[in-house]
Amino acid sequence: MRSEISLSEARRIALTAQGFNALRRDGNIGAAHLRRSIDRLGLLQIDSVNVLVRAHYLPLFSRLGSYDLTLLDAVVAAKPKRFFEYWGHEASVLPIDCQPLLRWRMARALRGQGVWKQLESFASAKRAQADAMLSRISAEGALAASDVAGSRASKGMWVWSDAKHVLEWLFWAGLVAATHRRGSFERVYDLPERVLPRAILQLPTPCGVDARRALLARSAEALGIATADDLRDYYRIPAADVHLPIQQLIEAGTIIPTRVRGWKQQVYLHKDARAGRKMEGAALLSPFDPLVWHRPRTERLFGFRYRLEIYTPAHKREHGYYVLPFLLDGELVARVDLKADRKAGILIVQRAHVEPDAPGHTIERLIEELRLMAPWLGLSSVAVTAAAAIDPLLATLQAGTRLVSVEPPAQH
Repeated sequence: MRSEISLSEARRIALTAQGFNALRRDGNIGAAHLRRSIDRLGLLQIDSVNVLVRAHYLPLFSRLGSYDLTLLDAVVAAKPKRFFEYWGHEASVLPIDCQPLLRWRMARALRGQGVWKQLESFASAKRAQADAMLSRISAEGALAASDVAGSRASKGMWVWSDAKHVLEWLFWAGLVAATHRRGSFERVYDLPERVLPRAILQLPTPCGVDARRALLARSAEALGIATADDLRDYYRIPAADVHLPIQQLIEAGTIIPTRVRGWKQQVYLHKDARAGRKMEGAALLSPFDPLVWHRPRTERLFGFRYRLEIYTPAHKREHGYYVLPFLLDGELVARVDLKADRKAGILIVQRAHVEPDAPGHTIERLIEELRLMAPWLGLSSVAVTAAAAIDPLLATLQAGTRLVSVEPPAQH
């Protein structure tokens, strides 16, 4: 067991593990950079909210700077597949070698366990419906819920919902795989053998303990330093399933028990974790970024209480609808509620808040990041609402500021 370490060192370890010790901003980002970053993080969480940009695009922007969004689409869709979609930390894009490690989750779903309540019956009472849908996909090829459900108006919402539910259960149980997303972000399904590499499908299925141990090891490497709860949350492993694999990882020397000064919890340090000497640079973070998605860890590491208020009534929101924390030189120093007005071509700062101990140049650096983000999203200006003009510098953007360049990043 390593002796107690300081909170400052723990923070540097966490940031280094997540790729924030070498922030790029040269705009020369190719497919290899994206692949390496996804491999390092272990997954990208997918979310349907699109008030700014889909969630899985943002973590790469935060670490790499501007890149062509269609390049990520191409990387994920490329064959043979190096990435696939499944339930990791919620819906996620994952490296393809994770597929065998998640078959225990598929097996549980096949038994009606670990799935949404409305899907459980497809493992039993409604299994014939699921088998019929699977036969249709086998015969006709890839399809989405809208291909099956027909018109909502003519057949009723329940028909649409049932089609969507049966496909979702088949996906959760590993009986179909996602080929891609289309239109309004709708998932398209096909048989696994027509989507995933044969070499992956032919790999033996590890026992549950071995699979979860491998996933926890990946969590530990991606986080650098973490509690047991932090480790299991990364791939949403049930609490009852982590004690034995964590003990095995300790015995193997993969993780090292330690303490962080001021924390009550036992902490585990990955054997390859290191603390960058100095954290420099700025980044706006998605609410679904792995650095901050587990809110208790965010609060422990940064003293930054962060909640997603999308489902909070507007009049009760403290910071806004879609709030991005602002990372500056290794600290979370501010948060901004952002919206992309695509029709007008404006990145709108709806609300802004600066932390009490933020450095004096926080707003200046924040504006730099906003001006970097806008053209990446294809927006030509940044504007700040009156409610967000909390600083004279931000106030200068209130009427909207044209950007010097609105050219999209070059493709690679």
